[in-house]
Amino acid sequence: MDLGERVDGFRFLVWDRDAKFTAVFDAVFAAADVEVLKTPVRAPQANAYAERWVGAVRRELLDRMLVFGRRHLQSVVTEYVDHYNAHRPHRSLGQAPPLGQAPPAAVAGSRVMRRDRLGGLMGEYSQAA
Repeated sequence: MDLGERVDGFRFLVWDRDAKFTAVFDAVFAAADVEVLKTPVRAPQANAYAERWVGAVRRELLDRMLVFGRRHLQSVVTEYVDHYNAHRPHRSLGQAPPLGQAPPAAVAGSRVMRRDRLGGLMGEYSQAA
């Protein structure tokens, strides 16, 4: 809604054929040389990656926190994105985070350290050296 001059930085716009998006909506982006891609009709899996990420943000973060404005939301989501990409395990990656390596197997009797994220809402655990 407030892209202003930044719209030139986008190449594609993907939208789900909602009735609130009219031909005028498409024309605005077409004028800025942004290709409008519409998801297939009645194909809920067509946007599965985005739906999964949005669901994770909502379940793990936004449903557990009261957000006090745009700046607060941006800082909280930035912190969550860092956690999601650098620490949070993903099943499809063999319990490794997308931008990191899987943690080594725990050794019995070793010390475990916790790093609190977002005021303790999320915790990142690692083995002490």
